[in-house]
Amino acid sequence: MKVAIYCRLSEEDRNKQFETDDSNSIQNQKSMLLQYAMEQGWELYNIYSDDDYTGADRRRPQFNRLLKDAEQHRFDIILCKTQSRFTRELELVEKYIHGLFPIWGIRFISIVDNADTANKGNKKSRQINGLVNEWYLEDMSENIRSVLTNRRINGFHIGAFALYGYKKDPDQKGHLIIDEEAASVVREVFTLFSQGYGKTAIARMLNDRGIPNPTEYKRLKGLRYKQPKMKNSTLWKYYAISDMLINEIYIGNMVQGKYGSISYKTKQNKPRPKSEWYIVEGTHEPIIDRELWDRVQAMIEDRAKPFICGEIGLFARKARCAHCGYIMRSSKSRGKHFLRCSNYHVSKDSCIGSFISVDRLEQLVIAELNRLSQEYLDKDELEQNIEFCNNLQAQKNRILQDLAAYRKKIEEYAKGIKELYMDKVKGLITDSDFAELSKDFVTQKERLERVALDGEKQLCEIDEKIAVGDNRRELIEQYTNLEHLNREMVETLIDYISVGRRIPGTWDVPIEIHWNF
Repeated sequence: MKVAIYCRLSEEDRNKQFETDDSNSIQNQKSMLLQYAMEQGWELYNIYSDDDYTGADRRRPQFNRLLKDAEQHRFDIILCKTQSRFTRELELVEKYIHGLFPIWGIRFISIVDNADTANKGNKKSRQINGLVNEWYLEDMSENIRSVLTNRRINGFHIGAFALYGYKKDPDQKGHLIIDEEAASVVREVFTLFSQGYGKTAIARMLNDRGIPNPTEYKRLKGLRYKQPKMKNSTLWKYYAISDMLINEIYIGNMVQGKYGSISYKTKQNKPRPKSEWYIVEGTHEPIIDRELWDRVQAMIEDRAKPFICGEIGLFARKARCAHCGYIMRSSKSRGKHFLRCSNYHVSKDSCIGSFISVDRLEQLVIAELNRLSQEYLDKDELEQNIEFCNNLQAQKNRILQDLAAYRKKIEEYAKGIKELYMDKVKGLITDSDFAELSKDFVTQKERLERVALDGEKQLCEIDEKIAVGDNRRELIEQYTNLEHLNREMVETLIDYISVGRRIPGTWDVPIEIHWNF
């Protein structure tokens, strides 16, 4: 009988001197299991060892290699110290130990808690072990969450990485101190913006001077940093500047909890609303003084444009540079709209500078779509299979839900304006106070009214389409003999478009369309 030994480091037993070493826990497990296998007269196939992994982590490399080899029946027995070393999740106990292992002809044994799938009588014991381990995971997660929440509430920094401009205080856990070299760049960014420079212009200035971006700076200094996913990660980008300018940590406030885990069983996080963030004022020395901060925030607010449905660019977030993969940004010149690689804006040496007019890109997409429709589409079959009216009804329902939300917010803003007006009439606030306090309410109310009006127009268009829903051929023709595109068509039909550089000596720009169908 061939046996595979599986070992895993216990979270409470981290005692390695060097990262490359096995912990004492792993060494002890190996010795115990090898001795047991030898006493049983089994032949050792392999030892699978995951060091520094939790029992709830399904991405353990050796664990997954063990499962793959088990499926191919390269051994007959899996031997562990305890069932919890294999997994702490009841779901995986049922899936593998009680489900797939018997199908694959694999016997599972854990020595300390006497789990053995060859013994039919202790199945309930294995299930109870799995349940207890599941409870342990949940309790441990809640305890850790409680401790971290308490530290956040009290203003202690608990992140793995200090924000650019700061570093962790070696003498006080959870406290940040200023990293003067990086802080000088932060001050320069705020100052330049307050002087009227745009975010892209600031990024380009920093890149031209060879100043490394936050990730590259930390790497060069030997500090902990998050591994970037994109190419050209050493460059400053528009969004790095944008995020910096609104981060309250730079004025001495600790801001944490922007993201929260979905479940203790996964490491995936999701954004949390600002009302659930943990913000504690005055926890560390500020890099930016309050006067400069307030001036910058006022400028950001003045420059902000309300989002109005229907004004989003035709190919917004759909066009990507073929060279570096970055989203192409829109610009306008002499009444025409163009798309250029956003990476080219911040450093001309980092990208070929993909560039195309929106009109030209629209023509290329329509030409390709018409070619595909003539070559591949069977209109009679489409007429039978595509349920246009159902899709339109779903769109109508979504718009109705959005409109209800918009109208509710409009009523709230109107109520706020009315209450402020009554306070002015009663003499509780001055005319200037009323004008200042009601300004934001009026702005938001007008913005939402425009959005609602646009939604009502969309409803009318959908109702007209539903009214002629039986004439499916006409609806199909809208997508097969096109002269112009709209944003709805682009969203429906296109995943993204890769745009190359203009071919020298011609006006041809190579593109590659990735369809949603």
